[in-house]
Amino acid sequence: MPARISKKGLIQSLDPDSARSVLFALVNENPDLLSKVYNTAKRILRDVSPDDIASDVASSLAALDIEDLYSRSGKTRYGYKDPSDEAWEMFNEAIEPFIDEMNKYLKRGMSDVAKNYCAGIIKGIQRSERGLGSELSDWIPDAPGEAIESVYDEWKKSQPGEDEIAEMQRIIDEEDEE
Repeated sequence: MPARISKKGLIQSLDPDSARSVLFALVNENPDLLSKVYNTAKRILRDVSPDDIASDVASSLAALDIEDLYSRSGKTRYGYKDPSDEAWEMFNEAIEPFIDEMNKYLKRGMSDVAKNYCAGIIKGIQRSERGLGSELSDWIPDAPGEAIESVYDEWKKSQPGEDEIAEMQRIIDEEDEE
């Protein structure tokens, strides 16, 4: 005889797509829940720590492995992949999910949270740059600086105020001095 699962257990067992379907069904059946769901989502989405993002970015970059570079570059069945180009690709692949998340916050109109995300990405890249003594960094010495500039420029597309720009510039400058 199969074990009975509790109501809470069943809900916790839902995969993200099923949970989303349940949420939308509830809001459609109970329009008065929309405001409550919206406020809860906003509260959860605002819980972004630049230091946590920085740690995640630095970890992602630290996980880049020279052996992966060697296996992804050089002579291939279809020609030649330059190791330098491939190292840049690996670096960009590591930070791309974080930039995508920052852009989601910008699209949501949550510019203050996007600013925290941007600061975290920049700090993470800078931390990894100081901590990278790996062979991989020899292939891409300019990648951290260019990535920081790119992330900063992407964030600035949201037209932040002068105070926010100055604050972000201070973050960049403080990390550069270390």
